[in-house]
Amino acid sequence: MATDRVLEFLFDTDDSLLEELPPSVADEVPGNAARQVAAMALQKAGDLIVDAKTVLPWLLASVGAPAALTGLLVPIRESGSMLPQASLAPMVRRRAIRKWLWVMGAGGQAVAVGVMTGFALLADGSVAGWGILAALAVFALARSLSSLASKDVLGRTIPKGARGRVTGTATVASGAVAITVGLGLRLFGGEDAGTSTLAILLGCAALAWVAAGAIYARIEEAPGEQDDGERSRPLADAWELLRDDAPFRRFVLARTLLLVSALSPPFIVTLATQQGNAGLQGLGPFVISSGVAALVGGRLWGRFADRSSRLTMSLAAGAASIVVLIYLALLQMDGVGEFALLHPATYLLLALSHTGVRVGRKTFIVDLAEGNQRTNYVAVSNSAMGVLLLVAGAVSSAIALLGPAAALLFLAVLGLVGVVVARSLPEVSAGA
Repeated sequence: MATDRVLEFLFDTDDSLLEELPPSVADEVPGNAARQVAAMALQKAGDLIVDAKTVLPWLLASVGAPAALTGLLVPIRESGSMLPQASLAPMVRRRAIRKWLWVMGAGGQAVAVGVMTGFALLADGSVAGWGILAALAVFALARSLSSLASKDVLGRTIPKGARGRVTGTATVASGAVAITVGLGLRLFGGEDAGTSTLAILLGCAALAWVAAGAIYARIEEAPGEQDDGERSRPLADAWELLRDDAPFRRFVLARTLLLVSALSPPFIVTLATQQGNAGLQGLGPFVISSGVAALVGGRLWGRFADRSSRLTMSLAAGAASIVVLIYLALLQMDGVGEFALLHPATYLLLALSHTGVRVGRKTFIVDLAEGNQRTNYVAVSNSAMGVLLLVAGAVSSAIALLGPAAALLFLAVLGLVGVVVARSLPEVSAGA
């Protein structure tokens, strides 16, 4: 069948690597890969609509929410999905089959986005703003469960050497959706930040998570290692893991330093809005940039990550830092800052770099360990990142009092240090 040939082309792998999987799962690798790609692509497409860096700030502006609430979007979205994971890990480890946890998380995200849609249509001002933020907090909590479970399911159903391609191909598919949405906003968005248009987009995102959960439920997963549930000390266990496991501790440090590609884009958007382009037409190029980055970078970074995930992280973060430094240099030239395409183009390059950082670190953490140790690594690293992200965000925000350019310079230097640390990580990829 043509479908089978496509699956074999996308997810072909060395038969010797399939020996690490149970026989019942090894026979289902192409199908499992396709289901995970489809579910993850739908999730990523929803993420591009429920984006705390671009779309949600526009939504808060359109409903007349206080400007101060905009600064809470990224911390709630990012830290809220990471901090709970160490506490959720014992519940995950008690499950022999973990795909259902991902499905539960997808359902929670769909409900939360549906609530955002309701507030956008039925309320305004502070009520709408705080309601959207509360729904975003619930969304982040549900996402933490899906994020924690997804790494286990990926490791249990896909062998080394193909995991990066699964993540990368899903990113490519979501990129096509983002480009479509961005072009629509650019062509039909108008000069105002239309609430009804954004609400429709949010409703579509909620449906995307419903479809993702239905597809993910069909993954063939064999029962795996599980805890008996008698011992649960999430905070103490997290501290012991960070204290005693040197390679893992270095990974967490590297991941913190590589935040340049994650924290820089909002400052680029801020500098763009200062040029007076605040309508939905102005939002379109940034959404398109996210889509192009996903479309171009997903499969490219995915294949590279299967060969060396640590070098993928290092190269992508280094590229992000260089992009920021060049951008800052261009802003010092007379008239260049008023060039309309400068900000979206910079955002595109940062998004492309961030795709590499994300694919690289996800592949690295899945390849680093097996079984429940993988669950521990994912949970503790994400919870630690939740704290460190708040710290890094607070520092960059404080520096931003001197201006967005000062914050960008700080993040670029941070990223260059992260490149050195990432290159010192152990090589865990199958293609090494």
